[in-house]
Amino acid sequence: MLDINKIRADFPILQQNIYGKPLVYFDNAATNQKPQCVIDTLVNYYTHENSNIHRGVHYLSQKATIAFENARETVKTFINAKSSSEIIFTRGTTESINLVAQSFGKKFINQGDEVIISAMEHHSNIVPWQMICEEKGAFLKVIPFFENGELDLDAFENLISAKTRIIAITHVSNALGTINPIKEIIKKAHANNIPVLIDGAQGIAHTDVDVQELDCDFYCFSGHKIYAPMGIGILYGKEELLNQMPPYHGGGEMIKTVTFEKTTYNDLPFKFEAGTPNVGDVLGMEKALQYVKEIGLENIAKYEDNLLKYATEKLSEIEDIRFFGTAEHKSAVISFLIGNIHPFDAGTIIDHFGVAVRTGHHCAQPLMDIYKIPGTIRASFAFYNTKEEIDVLITAVKKAKQMLE
Repeated sequence: MLDINKIRADFPILQQNIYGKPLVYFDNAATNQKPQCVIDTLVNYYTHENSNIHRGVHYLSQKATIAFENARETVKTFINAKSSSEIIFTRGTTESINLVAQSFGKKFINQGDEVIISAMEHHSNIVPWQMICEEKGAFLKVIPFFENGELDLDAFENLISAKTRIIAITHVSNALGTINPIKEIIKKAHANNIPVLIDGAQGIAHTDVDVQELDCDFYCFSGHKIYAPMGIGILYGKEELLNQMPPYHGGGEMIKTVTFEKTTYNDLPFKFEAGTPNVGDVLGMEKALQYVKEIGLENIAKYEDNLLKYATEKLSEIEDIRFFGTAEHKSAVISFLIGNIHPFDAGTIIDHFGVAVRTGHHCAQPLMDIYKIPGTIRASFAFYNTKEEIDVLITAVKKAKQMLE
């Protein structure tokens, strides 16, 4: 059992009122809140340690460099990568996917080749592949899903061909909460010698991720989805693949030597980390991962699953509620509509109860087009949320229904 009162006390933003009511924060799939220990880490770095890294011989530079590389080791351990050289710091999941699409695509994708994604992908795992396919004259294929939000794995197998160069799939749908069978997908892909990229933005904070056990070729996630600062993220890639891929950005740190005639590139992971890195937020991410590990992802998953079941049961009691995403295996996300009420209108009323939910297409417009809806109301839960807060949401939904029907 989690000590929820103690956990909630760790998050200062949760202690405030919105419109005179206690904040109920159910927008965790967009970004979650930060514990005081992460905030303190940022303040401490900029107060006592701020310095550019890797290039300096002075005390502060060496201290910051050691802290930065220790954080890389922490990330490596957290996802059980084989080597710290496989951990690339980026600005987030979006940049990580763009890096792979452009770098892997430049090396391995040619005219007439194919890339496979799914119909439930976030725009960040659609647009980069569309861009490289357009540039290379390749084709984008899409795995369909059933009405309940589960992928059609038979259709997936039929999409695989000798021209498939990579499969990019979300671990957990941000719009539906579906937990995809990524291990099974990876196994089928590897049987055909096809690498797999996993968009782990929604998976990393809710389930144990062991990249060696999954055997994925790439795994991407954002710090701000796992209680770390915004603007920092991770690309994990198998070393043998990363070594074959050209740099994504050019500049400082990613070079060994530069002349006007030729540049030779640095070794991993620095080959993909051009420019001054976001040191403070890297240290904030390390602290966030340590915080989550101390609580235990298994404990977090069980607690959040209880919240999901409770919220689903309570919302089901309201007439005309329509759920989107009812897969057997789900993360703590509920997407719903209240009859034919527009989600923006309902969300505005819900907000005045102090409840933060997300409304709209959730950067998954093709998915909404499949359901023929403008968007949904999405409530997404974290381990600092409570059943009492869900009761407030239920009251707000009932009021929105009463006012807008």
